[in-house]
Order: sequence, then structure tokens, then C-alpha cells
Amino acid sequence: MKRILFPGSLCWMLVAAVFFVASPAKAQKTYNSYVGGETKDQSVQGDAFFPNELWILEGDSIKWTFVPKNEPHTVTLLTPGQIRPTAPPPAGPPFVVQGVACNPLASYDGSACVSTATGLAGGATFTVTFPKAGNYKVVCLIHPDMTGAIHVLVNNAANSGLIHSQRYYDDAAREEAETLLAPSDDRVEDRREWDRRRDEDNAVVAGIGKIVATGGGTQYRAVVRFLPGVIRIHAGESVVWTNLDPTEPHTVTFGDEPAGFVPTLFSLPPTLLLPAGMPIPNPPAPCTSTLTTNCQNGDTGTVVGTINCTTTPSATAGTTPCDAAFTPQENSVTPPPPAFAAESFLNSGFIQAAVPDRTGLAQVPPGTTRIRITFPNKGTYTYHCALHDIDGMYGTVIVE
Repeated sequence: MKRILFPGSLCWMLVAAVFFVASPAKAQKTYNSYVGGETKDQSVQGDAFFPNELWILEGDSIKWTFVPKNEPHTVTLLTPGQIRPTAPPPAGPPFVVQGVACNPLASYDGSACVSTATGLAGGATFTVTFPKAGNYKVVCLIHPDMTGAIHVLVNNAANSGLIHSQRYYDDAAREEAETLLAPSDDRVEDRREWDRRRDEDNAVVAGIGKIVATGGGTQYRAVVRFLPGVIRIHAGESVVWTNLDPTEPHTVTFGDEPAGFVPTLFSLPPTLLLPAGMPIPNPPAPCTSTLTTNCQNGDTGTVVGTINCTTTPSATAGTTPCDAAFTPQENSVTPPPPAFAAESFLNSGFIQAAVPDRTGLAQVPPGTTRIRITFPNKGTYTYHCALHDIDGMYGTVIVE
């Protein structure tokens, strides 16, 4: 079992909590909570609030610490009925560009949106005071199934006895993190799925995940790795990548990403959102008898691409043309993104499960969860996930 990367200070905090003495009814306190968790090698991400349910009194505060080394999260408290905005940088444009009033205020009472201005990681902190009683939902805008609850009780003597100690919350946080990140049955299942996919015809798993629920909301476990990390094939063969995560998107991206790269058709970094507005959808063209690559198979939903060249090392010398990279985000924004190195750049766009269907809403189409890429030429082709390379999500295709 891999060691869970969790704040070292938590251990002495638990010891210190032994000497906790209940505060009088109207004293204001600050409780520590944690955002995200990960294994030591960052291969498994715990997208959750730890703990994801807290009971506090009016006037109390919560200090959230962002645990992952690189994986960003937000702490966001929307107003009741507010339309969920797009995630802020680094996953999307700033709130001001979106026209959304959502600010990193120090206090939340349900009347105005409060949020970190960007996704945070690496031990950053964010503190919010809750002056008004109520049940409040906390979410991460980057990870849709990462939610929690804050129960703020009227500050009186009767309710003070219902409030848990910091030690209770520390223990709950540790237990939830360990359950989500390192259960032995999930490790065995990950290995079984890896072996099963490996036995198929040149198949790679592009991430595995699981959503779990508590009384306070939902958390999820995301394996941010390509399995297997290295695959060997023969020239002219293809590899199929499948995302088995129920919620987390991934990309299969070969080559260097140019400045302002748009990994998906429907989300933009702020530098490309000029003027403010939504991108122009530009999905891959349907595959036909004459269009057999750089397209999407209408029967299976699989994106189909071809890459002819590699820079590590170069593909077979003298190969011409060397120009078949799949770039589905081309012309999807105004102004268009910079030119791509077409000889060695290929990007799948997001491969991701569809959002769940809900009563009263239109049925959504199936998600695009697969991409098949053909390799006509010999070489060593390295690739990454444009979203999770910061967590070490890389892979290699060796074409012999």
C-alpha cells in the first residue's frame, strides 16, 4: 500500500487535540479542514473535501488547506440556485471574464458567492467565516463530483454541545482519505482491469476512477495514469485508449503543446477568450468511406487519428508526407490558437464519460471515451495527458 500524502502537521494536531476543552457557547473558533489528497507518487488523486461534512456555530471559521502538490482545486460556496460557473484558472477563464460575481471574500452567509479566485494546490490555504446559521454546500469547480456540506448552527449553549472537536474532524479527515486513496480491494481491481485491457488488442486504459458518497456529499478517486505506461506495437498498427473514469476527463496528447493550447473544444484559457464569449463548437468530422482518419466513427463514437512522426527519436527517415496530426480544437476559438507542429503533434481533445441523465432534463448523448491512433512509422512516441501531466500522467508507444 502506498503511503498517503497528507499534512505531517496532522499527526501533532491530533495529539494536541487530546487536550481540547469545549469552548463556551459564543466563542468563535477556526476549524481546520483539507482539500484533496494523493498518494506519494501522485498516481491516485482523492478529489474530495476531508472531512466533507462539518458542524460549526455561527461566527466560526473553516481554514481549508490544499494538500496535493500540483493538482488544483477550488473551495466554492455558490448562492442557492446559482448557475454553476466554469472553473477559474488554470482550468478556465477568470470569473470577471465570465461575468460571474464570485470573489475570495472572508465571510459567507448564502447571499453572495464566495470562492478561491483560482485553483490552489501545494499547501495554500483559504479561510471563510460563517456568520449566519444554515446548511451550506461547498464544491470544487474543477471537479464536478467533489462536494461537501457545512452545517452552521445557531450559537447558543444548547447547540454548543452538538459541535465536534478538532480531533474528531482530524480523525474523520484521515479515515476518509485513507478509505478513498488506498483501499486494497480497489488496488486489486485496478490491477485486474489493467491486465484485462492489456490482453486486448493494443489497448491502453486512460485513467480509472470511482465516485463514493457520504452523508455530506460525494468524493471520488481518480487513477491518473496510462495503463500500461509503455506499449509495443508494429508499424501500421493502432492503439486504442479508453477512459474508464466515471467523471474525470483526460487527453491523449503527443508532442509539445503550443502557447495558449486548447485541450478541449468547450473550455478556454483566459488568454484566448477575447472577446468574452463561448467557443465555437468544432467536433471532429464524422468518418466516411473517404475520410478514415482525423474523424469520429459514428457507430462506435471512437475518435480516429493518425500520427506519422515523432521527435523522440525521429520516425523512419525520408518518410513523406509527415503531416497527419489530429487537432480537433482547430478554429474552435476566436482568435484561433497558434499554429501546431503538425508533423509530431496530436491531441485527442477530452475523452470523458457523459454526465448522468436526470429526470426532467434532455437525455445527453454518450460520452466520447475512446481514441484509436494509427502509427504507420517506426519510432518511440511519448505522450501525456494535457490535464494531468503535472501529476505524472505520461505514456510511451514503441513502434517496431
